[in-house]
Parts: sequence; structure tokens; C-alpha cells
Amino acid sequence: VRTTASPLHNMAEQVAAKEYQVLTKRSIKGLLEAHAPPDVAARWLDFYTPATVLPMRTNNYVVEELIRWEDAPTDPIFQLVVPQPEMLDEESTAHMRALIESGEGKGVRLQDEANSIRAKLNPHPAGQKTLNVPKVSGEALPGLQHKYPETALHFATEAQYCHAYCTYCFRWAQFVSVGSPLQFANKDAELLAQYLAKNKVISDLLLTGGDPMVMTAEQMGRYIRPILNSAEHDHVQTIRIGTKSLAYWPYRFVTDADADPMLRLLEDAVKAGKHVSIMAHFTHPAELGTPVVREAIRRIRNTGAQIRTQAPLVGHVNDDAAAWARMWKEQVRLGCVPYYFFVSRDTGPREYFNVPLVKAYDIFTEAFTQQSGLARTVRGPSMSCDPGKVHYIGPADVNGEKVMVFKFLQARNPAWAEKPFFAAYDDKAVWLDDLKPAFGAEKFFFEDEFAEIVRKGASSGQLYQSPADEG
Repeated sequence: VRTTASPLHNMAEQVAAKEYQVLTKRSIKGLLEAHAPPDVAARWLDFYTPATVLPMRTNNYVVEELIRWEDAPTDPIFQLVVPQPEMLDEESTAHMRALIESGEGKGVRLQDEANSIRAKLNPHPAGQKTLNVPKVSGEALPGLQHKYPETALHFATEAQYCHAYCTYCFRWAQFVSVGSPLQFANKDAELLAQYLAKNKVISDLLLTGGDPMVMTAEQMGRYIRPILNSAEHDHVQTIRIGTKSLAYWPYRFVTDADADPMLRLLEDAVKAGKHVSIMAHFTHPAELGTPVVREAIRRIRNTGAQIRTQAPLVGHVNDDAAAWARMWKEQVRLGCVPYYFFVSRDTGPREYFNVPLVKAYDIFTEAFTQQSGLARTVRGPSMSCDPGKVHYIGPADVNGEKVMVFKFLQARNPAWAEKPFFAAYDDKAVWLDDLKPAFGAEKFFFEDEFAEIVRKGASSGQLYQSPADEG
């Protein structure tokens, strides 16, 4: 019988406590001067300029233990947390830099100019604000998304930031306009509990953000505890928590003052019969290489929670098979379950990060074939796009025509899932919108029905509540 005290308090590896220090765009000049090669430090304004448009936040753990400063600016972790000059188009970069250098780029003027650029970067991809938000009596429920029938997403107001921001983040709009209509946020725990109770098709609650792990255990408990040991929430079988904290601040689970209470909360949820899954975002194998992250993983697993790992394929960061092969092997060694290999979403500085689907498939396949069966739980390449999660299965020759084969892993209409469909071969395509149907077809099989979903303007998770509704 596993006790509740020793797994949380005793450390397999001794880890010295570290005090969290946040570093933002105002820290760029000092960081580069202190750590980067002199020629890179001299270019500090090149990195500061895009950071006036794209969110930038990191911390002392990432700076001191993850970035290989001698390799900056090409070091993958540096690319991951510091906005790069090429992330904005030349015109926007020149405009913002001129404002900064002239002294005009301050306060409201700079913010207004930055917002005009942000508006061009597709801040809410895949219909998040129009097709995912559920309604009750015609009123949208703030801070909730219900794209697929079985899974409800909750964006807690207290979780609207992360320990560090990824430059590729598809929810970057959450961080640049706090309190504005661009942001999803909800602090009404009762509203969440009521929505879950009334929607019996929901089996999974996904806490997301931002990062839920910036909340205290007490704050997170406000949202989780009402559905534990509650007969009207028996249908909610799984609690997922999407987080980058294991990679960016693993002290959250080891030496922080609130580490043990958070682990107790996870353990309480498991004891209540819920499956708890930490959806851990690991983007590069360097994030798995420190004693503190290994200890954090061990402590989480000792609560009974599972850790599933996922990340997008990101140009300049992890666009080589060797990195993925190493990362999946190490994750399995540490007891984690590889889950998703995503394609970077169509938002933010996507042109900088894009990897063609053909290359993404090659990278995935080369890394996948190096794994034992335990790591072959991972799925990809997967695009989280408007109609659903689309899996690129690979190329094929059909009646002498070279095509690309796809299927839905998840879909707005569950009946679309697992049905193969074909696109004309295109070695430059990076997203579903770039593809054309194969065999001379005018459209893909799902397009007419998807257009009808868009016309209705309702959450697809509410529209398709049961197999009987698939027609």
C-alpha cells in the first residue's frame, strides 16, 4: 500500500530550492550582455523589437540551466523563449524599431502600433472564439470551450500566464491583451461545475490557459474539488491539466512552498476515482536533462497521476528527427507517455516556424521508427485546425497519382473521425488550407457540413452530443 506522505516529501535526488525570478523584454539587454557572445549582445535591439509585439517572459531557471548561451542565437531554447528578428515581417520590424529608436515608441502609441500588427497574426486560430465557445440560453459562457463532445476546456482567470512563454505559442493573444476581448478567462467555479453537471456527454475536463500550474493548490482546488466525490459529476472521468511547468519551472512540484499541497490535490483527485493526466509540453530534449525535472516527474507520478507529453514541430527549435528520437526515449525512461506530435498552428509568427507537412512526416517517421513499442503511443503529424485534429498519414500512389493521405483523429462531427481523405501531393503545403483535393474533386468530404457548422455559429461540442446526432 502506497503511503501519502513519503512519496511527496522524500526526494530521490537532492534538489536545492530556487527562487523564481521573472524576466521580460525589459531584461533582454542585460541578459545578452551577461550571457551571450559579444557580437550577439551588441544586437540586443534586434531581439527587443519583436518582443514589443510578441509576448516575452522567461525565468532564471531557463536562463541559467537550459539555454546554451555559447550557441546563441541559434540555441534551440534561446529560440524558444526569446523573440527573433525574423518573426515579424520586414515592414513591421522596421516600423517598430524606428518608433523605439526615435523615442516615440512609448506607452499608448507603441501599444496601438503593436496591436495593429498583432491583429494580422490570426490571434485566435481554429474558430476558438466563434465555434468553440458554448452557449446557454443564447449567452456565451466566458472562459469555456467545447469543440469536441467529450472534452470541455476551462481557462481559469488565475492561470492567464506561464512560468515562461514559448515564441511559437498559439495562445499568445492571451498574454498581450490581459482583460481584453482577446482573452479567454473564467473565475466562476460554480458555472464550470454546473455546465459539466448538465452535459453528461463530457468525460474529460481539460484545465488550460496560460498555464494552470501557475495557480496555487487552493486556487486550482476551487475548480477541481467540486467535481470530486460528486454523483452529478460521475461522468467526468478524466481531469487533464495542460502545462509547460515541468519544462520551464519544475521547482513548482519539488521545492516551491506550494509544491506539496498541489501534489496532494492531484492525489485527492486520483483517490476520488478520477484519472488525472498532466499534459506536459516538452519541446526539446534539453528540457528533460536536469535533476529537478526528473525529481518533479517522479513526485507527480507518485500521486497516481499520469504524465502524457506533447509538442509541436517547430522550425529552428526541434525540426530534426534526432531531437525527437532522444526526447521520446527519455520520456519513456522517466515513465511518461508520448502523446502528440503537432504541426505548429496557423497563428503568430508562423512563417518563421513553419515546416512543410512532407518534411514533418519524414521527421516523425524517422524518429518513430527508432522507438520501442512503449513510445509508439505518439500520434502525428497532427494539425489542430478548424474542422478538427487532422492526421497526415503519409504519401501514397493511387492509380498512378501521387497523393497525401489524411484522417481526423478528432472532428467537430465525431462521424468524420478515422475516415481517410486524399489531397493532391504538395511538398510545400504546411497547413490544411494549403491543400487541394486529389482526383479532381472540388472539395473534401467534410467541407459542406463544416460550412453549415460555421453558419450555425454554435459550439460543435454542443451540436453533436451523441451518435444519434451525427447524421
